[in-house]
Amino acid sequence: MAAMQKLTLVIISCIALSVCIPGANAQSKRKLVWSDEFNYNGLPDSTKWSYNVGGNGWGNQELQYYTNKQLSNARVENGNLTIEVKKETIEKNAYSSARLITKGKGDWLYGRIDVRARLPKGVGTWPAIWMLGSTTPLKWPDDGEIDIMEHVGYDHGAVHASVHTRKYYHTIGTQKTAITTVADCSEVFHVYSLDWDAETVTVLVDDKPYFSFKNEHSDRTAWPFDGPMHLLLNIAVGGGWGGQKGVDDSIFPQKMEIDYVRVYQ
Repeated sequence: MAAMQKLTLVIISCIALSVCIPGANAQSKRKLVWSDEFNYNGLPDSTKWSYNVGGNGWGNQELQYYTNKQLSNARVENGNLTIEVKKETIEKNAYSSARLITKGKGDWLYGRIDVRARLPKGVGTWPAIWMLGSTTPLKWPDDGEIDIMEHVGYDHGAVHASVHTRKYYHTIGTQKTAITTVADCSEVFHVYSLDWDAETVTVLVDDKPYFSFKNEHSDRTAWPFDGPMHLLLNIAVGGGWGGQKGVDDSIFPQKMEIDYVRVYQ
C-alpha cells in the first residue's frame, strides 16, 4: 500500500512538473530537426556551417576581420564550438574573429531554437546569436532580423533581444527590443532561445521569456517572419554600438563557447 501511494505521488508530481515548466507541453510536441552537439574536434561541420568572410565593417563600423576556416578563430574542441577573437592585423583590420552561418544548410520556417553558450567579457566585445532571412540577395531590414542574444562588453550582464523589419528598426527609432540581466553570462553557460510561429516571436533565457513581438497582420514591412531564416553566431569588435566606450586591447583573446545548437519544429 505504501509503495502504491509513493507511485501515485510520483505520477502526480510528474504531471504537475509538465504543467509548471514554461513551454514544456509545447516542446514535447516538437521534434528535433537540426542540431550540432559539437562532439567532434577540428573545424565546424561543413555540412552545417559556412562562413561570412571579410573586414568591411558589416554596416556597423566594426573593427574585426572574419576569417574563413581558421582554427584559431573557429574550432570544435572539448565538446564545444569556440569562436575566438584575437588582437592581430588581417587585411588592415586590427582583430580577427569568425562569423558562422547555417544558410543553405539550416534554414527554418517557425520552430524553437536553443543555443547553450558562454559569452566573452570585456569592453569592445560584441557577441551575437541571431537570425536573418534566407532570401538571396538579402534585403535588410525588409527580409527581417531576429536577435536572440546580443551583449556589448561595456554593459556587462545586459543581454538584448530585438527584431528588425522595414517598419521597426533602430536607425529610424522604432526598433522593438528588450533587455534582461544575466550577470554571470561570461562565467556560466546559459540557454538562449527563440520560439517563433506565425503569430509571435518570443526570446527566452534559460526558458524564461523576456521579449515578445506579435504579428500585427498589416503587411510585410511589419512582419517579414513568414519565410525561412538561418542562424548566425559571431563575435564583433567595436562598432557603432559595441565600441561606444572604446575597445580594451588588454582583454584579448576572448571566446564565445557554444555547447550545442538545437532546432525543434
